[in-house]
Parts: sequence; C-alpha cells; structure tokens
Amino acid sequence: MSTNNAIDLNQRPPRSPRVRLGGYVILPRSIDKARAKVAGKLGEYVFPGPLDKRLFEFLQLDPETFFSEVKNGKGDWEILEWVNQSAGHKPTPWEIVQWSAYAEARGADSVAAKERVFKAVTALNPSRTDILTSFDLLDVDDHVSFGGQA
Repeated sequence: MSTNNAIDLNQRPPRSPRVRLGGYVILPRSIDKARAKVAGKLGEYVFPGPLDKRLFEFLQLDPETFFSEVKNGKGDWEILEWVNQSAGHKPTPWEIVQWSAYAEARGADSVAAKERVFKAVTALNPSRTDILTSFDLLDVDDHVSFGGQA
C-alpha cells in the first residue's frame, strides 16, 4: 500500500467537491479522502461520506472496491481509468456533465436537511446568505476548519 499521494487532512482539506476529474465532481475529493484514510491521515473527514456515496451510487461502484484501488497507490488518472472501466453504470459524456451540474447545484432536499444547513451556516456566520448548496457549505466549512474566516 502506497501513501505517496496522500495529503494530511489534519493539515489541510481535501480538494473541493467542485474540482472535476474526467468531468466528475466529487471524484478528486473522494480520492483525497481515500488516500488520507490509507495513510492514517483522515482527520475529522469520513470516507466514504455522503457525497462519496452519491458518486458511487451514480456510477454503481462499491466504495470498498474503490478504496482498494486507491490503496494500491494509483494516481488520479489511473483511478479515473479504473472508474470508467469498472463502473456498473458507464455514463455517456452528456450524462456526466448533467449529473455533475446537478450534484453541484443540489441544495438541501428535505426539511431536516434544510434545518441542518441553516444550523451549520448560522454557526459559521449568520450573515452569510450566499451558502445555498452542499458544495457551498463544504467549501466554507473546509476553509473555516483550517483557520479561514466565514
């Protein structure tokens, strides 16, 4: 098991869920968290977390199998190639674009989720009215977790 590509998530956040690899949002962040888990440097992050699971559901990939591939020390491009070959659902380029756009724009889709987002935003900075999606919230939370201002 190689940890050469692992970042220490006790020191900095994983890549934003907005960063794309092969057109997929979330994938680079999932790779970062899986690598950090292999290296024992996951910090307070979770792999697989809810966003990772959304990606794996879309692709019909098993999170543990994905983790095993990351554990083998593959680089980002090799992981993308593996994902494209191994996914139970092999989306067309337009499906990837559409799914990624939906995932990036997705807001809280239940009353309970809206309440969680409202509480989280209020705790970070109650005057922020621009935090509308889960990606917005993650980006701000990552920033604040490592000393930034909300």
